[in-house]
Amino acid sequence: MSRAEPGRPGRASFWSLLDDGARQRLLAVGEAVAFAPKTDLVRQYELTDHLLVIRRGCVKVSRTSMAGYQAVLAIRDSGDLLGEQAGLDGGPRSATLTALTAVEALELPSRDFRAAAREAPVIALALQQVLSERLREADGHRSATGSDAVEARLAALLLDLGEEHGVRGGDGSILIALPLSQDDLAGLVLSSRRTVTRILEQWRGRGWVATGRNRLTLTRPDELKRLGGTVG
Repeated sequence: MSRAEPGRPGRASFWSLLDDGARQRLLAVGEAVAFAPKTDLVRQYELTDHLLVIRRGCVKVSRTSMAGYQAVLAIRDSGDLLGEQAGLDGGPRSATLTALTAVEALELPSRDFRAAAREAPVIALALQQVLSERLREADGHRSATGSDAVEARLAALLLDLGEEHGVRGGDGSILIALPLSQDDLAGLVLSSRRTVTRILEQWRGRGWVATGRNRLTLTRPDELKRLGGTVG
């Protein structure tokens, strides 16, 4: 999931792009690991040489600037590949990965992953497709940032989060069952917390959303669709 397009239709996860033989190769060299909510899978700047595939759960990708500002770069879900950049080039981690929910993952030593990719070209092709998709998402997001209003980007984000992680109520409302703060939402739409707070206050006054501590319900999602439909 990118900042503007988490869980968007048509985005294939790394794991879904593999055939059964490729999956078995990775399962044979990987180790099952588990993380509690709010714990870090990897931290920015650390030197580790493994990749991760999420088997269950949801992960927040964030980066902290030299000035101490934390930007949320993406939300990743079941089947997604994580840590591929540092895991393959040996450099320091460029971002921190934090479990938003309980997470189960497959930890893959980079040397074993590269060997498996050589033996099973479908793994290399899946990796290439994932990297290409993420570049495309980043380019699209930069373009949207320059042309779309924050309200439209935030509406599209909330609708996508609701589709991927929402709990629907009998009245048509959608509870976003992820512990995302307003700072997180601001990072995901490349805006300020102040702006996002102001927009959510307006929407709450209109009865479109209901907010609480790390809790957000889309009470009138159709109204947000009218705004979010302008993105892209």
